[in-house]
Amino acid sequence: MFNRFQSLVRDYFGVSHKESRGLVVLIFLTLLFLLLPFLYRFINSSQPADTSAADQRKLDSLVALMRTEEAKQPKFGNRSNKETTTAEHFSEPKLFNFDPNTVSVAGWQQLGLPKWLAERIDKYRSKGGQFRQKEDLLRIYDFPPELYEQLEPYIALKEPANSTRFANAKYDKSDSYANEPKTATERPAFAERPAKPALQPFDINTADTSQLIALKGIGATLAGRIVKYRDALGGFISTEQFREVYGLDSLALEELQKFGKIHSAARKIPINTASTEELDRHPFLSRRQAQIIVSYREQHGAYTSAESLKPIRILDAKTIEKIAPYLEF
Repeated sequence: MFNRFQSLVRDYFGVSHKESRGLVVLIFLTLLFLLLPFLYRFINSSQPADTSAADQRKLDSLVALMRTEEAKQPKFGNRSNKETTTAEHFSEPKLFNFDPNTVSVAGWQQLGLPKWLAERIDKYRSKGGQFRQKEDLLRIYDFPPELYEQLEPYIALKEPANSTRFANAKYDKSDSYANEPKTATERPAFAERPAKPALQPFDINTADTSQLIALKGIGATLAGRIVKYRDALGGFISTEQFREVYGLDSLALEELQKFGKIHSAARKIPINTASTEELDRHPFLSRRQAQIIVSYREQHGAYTSAESLKPIRILDAKTIEKIAPYLEF
């Protein structure tokens, strides 16, 4: 019976004979530890002690106190306009105009954010993140949409200095002609600045960090992060994979999709000769999944296509779809 159960475990999980034996032993030990509390209660069964009258009075007083406190709290359906929304469980907001790129942690807390969320935003900014549109706030993990709707009218993003450089300049026609030099010799000579070359699309799978830094919204930190993730993948196969890079805001993502083109093929892993370590290095596979792939290959032979990975239960359809373009059969 033990051997039959062991063979069932081996076939189900796709493990070796030695691994299946250890797994069976682990299952039996787990069941034993789960049954120990019930056995202990059965052996040492005793009647629970009755609660004394004094203890009962204390419990009654505590229940009465809790009901009094609950009665003081306003119900969800009867809140007035002055009360906070469901997103503001931590403090009463004090609304004021603010720039999300410069407001401090204390300022975020005054606006109604809990301290842990304010510190998360501050950490995002310290790593090079920047809010270029109001909607970028919703890219912060766990930022409440209800609170964003309340804060949105007070968000005041500062425009870049070069966009408003001449906005307040006054034009005086008479002064313009009066002060204009009459001859070429009277005009001061200025060195002509060379025109900045226009950005051209480039191959994202061969680009270096200097090409990425030239894009709007991408600094040295983000550029290094993009290159590191690309190399771990073996190359991008779709521009939609840019969204998987942590820290890209809407402007950086738009620039990357505009100029980062996929011209060269991604590097593939020979799945029928690759070791566990080689498979584990890919971001789409865990260490356990890599071990199962190698063990299943050793027991059932070489893989012929992505379809031959489907019997491995630890790999779901989505994982197989994502990893298949990076495998060489």
